[in-house]
Amino acid sequence: MLSNISISKVANLPTKHGNFKIQSFKQADKEHLVIFKEPLNNTPIVRVHSECLTGDALSSLKCDCGEQLDFALDTINQEGGMVIYLRQEGRNIGLLNKVNAYALQDTGLDTVEANHQLGFSDDERTYEMVEYILDYFDIKKIKLLTNNPAKIESLEDIEIVERLPIKVGENPHNEEYLKVKKEKMKHLL
Repeated sequence: MLSNISISKVANLPTKHGNFKIQSFKQADKEHLVIFKEPLNNTPIVRVHSECLTGDALSSLKCDCGEQLDFALDTINQEGGMVIYLRQEGRNIGLLNKVNAYALQDTGLDTVEANHQLGFSDDERTYEMVEYILDYFDIKKIKLLTNNPAKIESLEDIEIVERLPIKVGENPHNEEYLKVKKEKMKHLL
């Protein structure tokens, strides 16, 4: 069980995707966000999104992260629900190591091989904070917007009534990246 979590007040967040509420959950040195549309129904759509500065903020074409976040926010604006934005940059290896992984990818390694070269596993992310946040909002059942089976498996105490696929952002710069996600990481693409 997680402890020593600081929780912010709820604030308004108008965006290009619509008007949302935002709240922060601080755990040690990580400050996670929840972006949600009220009212939350009994089985909301939930997107668990890990931070990707290059994709989310800089519109990198090396991944599909920014497009996934945009799709999730548009979907939640229309249908209700929440995005849980976890501060786990680069599959939780951090920005410095992510850039080093990018440099290794420039030499021909794929994303998994680059992580291994740097001494990391395929994916270092964890999802305990997701269950904490859902419990805080008293949410027991969700429709999970994901292609990642690790996210599905990690939510042991939450009933996933439906997995909603998210297929966006394919381009010539991320073909190999998406192939690795499907073949090596078993993403449901």
